[in-house]
Amino acid sequence: MTDSRRIATVTQINNYIKAILDKVPVLQNVWIKGEISNFKLHSSGHIYLTLKDEGAVLKAVMFKSAAASLKFKPADGMKILARGRISVYEAGGQYQMYIEEMEAEGTGDLYAKFEELKKRLSDEGLFDEKRKKPIPTFPAKIGIVTSPTGAAIRDMVNVLRRRCPMVSAVIYPCLVQGENASRSIVEGIEYFNSHKNVDVIIVGRGGGSIEDLWAFNEEITARAVAASLIPVISAVGHEIDFTICDFVADLRAPTPSAAAELAVPDIIELKRAIDSYSNRLSISLKSKLDSQYRQLELLSKRSVFTRFNKILEEREQTIDFMFDRFLNAYKNKAEVAEKLFSALCGKLSALNPLSIFERGYCTALKDGKAINCINQVETGDKIILRVTDGELDCDVINRRSLE
Repeated sequence: MTDSRRIATVTQINNYIKAILDKVPVLQNVWIKGEISNFKLHSSGHIYLTLKDEGAVLKAVMFKSAAASLKFKPADGMKILARGRISVYEAGGQYQMYIEEMEAEGTGDLYAKFEELKKRLSDEGLFDEKRKKPIPTFPAKIGIVTSPTGAAIRDMVNVLRRRCPMVSAVIYPCLVQGENASRSIVEGIEYFNSHKNVDVIIVGRGGGSIEDLWAFNEEITARAVAASLIPVISAVGHEIDFTICDFVADLRAPTPSAAAELAVPDIIELKRAIDSYSNRLSISLKSKLDSQYRQLELLSKRSVFTRFNKILEEREQTIDFMFDRFLNAYKNKAEVAEKLFSALCGKLSALNPLSIFERGYCTALKDGKAINCINQVETGDKIILRVTDGELDCDVINRRSLE
């Protein structure tokens, strides 16, 4: 039995459709108005994006040669006018626009809201570096506010287990996209702050369009992050994605995986650092001990240690000699002092008026005053004669001059 079916390959079908589209004149030079989402600047220089309006989306690419003539920087949320052709990308099995020229028509509503909120919160000081809290170096427990089913949580948990398995993670499952996502994220942040059971909080999700990430651009999310008493790391989207949450957080991570790396130390690197410090300390200590030992050896060879007894005996002999000199000097000083004392005593004794009495002399006193001449008394006066061993009361009977 002969098979009469006409069978084509996937490549043939895609080539056929491409050929049909390439023959439609209106599709070869068309202007399209739309809003940019899923913008990506490839390392090759090519631009990949999605154009959308209220009812549909259209994949688009702008090759490096055409992108070089752009006079503005495209971004998610911007409304543009794009000129190019519509064709099929056979390998991907999809039709797309090949953009040759692009003009900025204005920013989309979401982008405008983003810029307005960003400016308002910045003016309030919520982005200031001085209000940002430091991330703990060695946290014991990490709180994660994200979707429990996304790739982001798997990446973060894997990184945490690899870098620091002793750190535990507490996951608060929340919505990260959609109407109630921002409220769900806020509840997660408030939960950890009320329980105070973690050292740092990671808030985030994987990449997406500006619409997908919008929950992290809501004002209630931003204020909850700013009000958190626990340090917050924002990990939203890819490296090129920026949200309001990134600006108010204490630290921004380019990706969820990077947030996990920033939140905990690498235990392997820590061990290497500790081993390095230990080795350096051992080497330094050994070097210090060797130096002190060599110095001790040099000191031990000095005469003060090798001839200690002899030196001590010499010092004792010197002390004996000095003691004898001191004793002789003291004796000489004492003898001189004794002789001087005796001489002074002799002089003092000679000058003592009482010593005259011992040779038979006496002193006459009138009214307690010595009588030196006869004119000091009258006949009949009472006077006192002081002798060696006492006094005599006398009356003046007569007075005679020796002249």
